[in-house]
Amino acid sequence: MNDQTIKLGKTLKGIVIKRAMKDTATVSVETFVMHPKYKKYLRKTKKYLVHDPENTASVGDKVVIRETRPISKRKHFVIAERISELEKSN
Repeated sequence: MNDQTIKLGKTLKGIVIKRAMKDTATVSVETFVMHPKYKKYLRKTKKYLVHDPENTASVGDKVVIRETRPISKRKHFVIAERISELEKSN
């Protein structure tokens, strides 16, 4: 190929579980993996620190996160889009 291709990196879906820092959200991503011996599917959960410069995400939002350059020691994902918001009861 003569033209340059842009590498976007990984994209993951998760739920915002914490908003304690400025420009940062904690997102919980759940994956299913098969146990090698017992062939049973297990649910694994991993927490990612995600950059959110506009502070738009709130706790309970479903979001898509995308890999990016390292922003800090543990922050190397950014919120790409919000899928749904938490239903707020009045």
